[in-house]
Amino acid sequence: MKVALLGPQRFDPSVAEAAKAAGVTGRFALITAGWQEREREDDELSEHLGGRTVNLALHERADDVFRSDGELRGAYRARQLRFRQLQDFYRIRLEHLIESARVIAHRAAPTELLAQEQEWSVNGIRVLDKHHLRQCERVRTEFQKEWAPLSRGRVAWHRAELARLLEGCDAVAIAGGHVASLLNRLQLFGVTDLIGERPVFAWSAGAMAVTERIVLFHDDPPYGVDAPQVLEPGLGLVSDVVALPNPEARLALDDAERMAMYAQRFAPATCMVLPRRSWVLFEAGAVVGSQRALTLHADGAVADPEAA
Repeated sequence: MKVALLGPQRFDPSVAEAAKAAGVTGRFALITAGWQEREREDDELSEHLGGRTVNLALHERADDVFRSDGELRGAYRARQLRFRQLQDFYRIRLEHLIESARVIAHRAAPTELLAQEQEWSVNGIRVLDKHHLRQCERVRTEFQKEWAPLSRGRVAWHRAELARLLEGCDAVAIAGGHVASLLNRLQLFGVTDLIGERPVFAWSAGAMAVTERIVLFHDDPPYGVDAPQVLEPGLGLVSDVVALPNPEARLALDDAERMAMYAQRFAPATCMVLPRRSWVLFEAGAVVGSQRALTLHADGAVADPEAA
């Protein structure tokens, strides 16, 4: 399966170039659910792809499901509340661990001792991240087991419609927007199974959603704190990669200490930086082509993903 992760597409799109590199010339199924109520405003994206598109309208379909199935709507809201509660507890612990790691990194101590203590700092954050991912996965698994949404009438009807639309498509394009809303709708309709082996082109929040874990980040936020947070597991179409799109607005790439923390914290996964007009193409889990994408290294260096 071919999967391309891309940077933001709104003002300077490059998905057509990535599609050409992947050998895709046919029709695209568009997933713009992260745009929420604006998901049908896809004229520019469709034009960029030569008009060969059909919008799967996942956000609109989810609204229909929840209007039609009150029981599922109530259970879904309860599940989302539990996710928010878990995220809150996780964030409180995470902020303290990251702040202590920053303090320890600037202590005066023998080099060997300081390196050991810094490693313990990173390991503590890793343990917390893994615990949070397990908690989120447990909540999602319990919800699926109790409610089996794919077998419920209205979800099943929409899923059959989605399968029919996908039959005429050669590839799938997943746009950005609100990452949690996008992920939830992809999972509500079991879109991963419907995609099959079709090439996938995903950018911004879409790129985050198709990886194994979604990381929310902003090194200089207009409000709140700058602690990168694991949100929950993603779709896992790309393994061992943490997608970091739109670095122009969200990453302090010139801060080697901060970049090193990203790389060390999420290792052995690769932190993939995706600026505007960037893309990196994976096939069978390996990088087979890229443009302007970057990776973060454990020493804080930023490099080409294809560099040895």
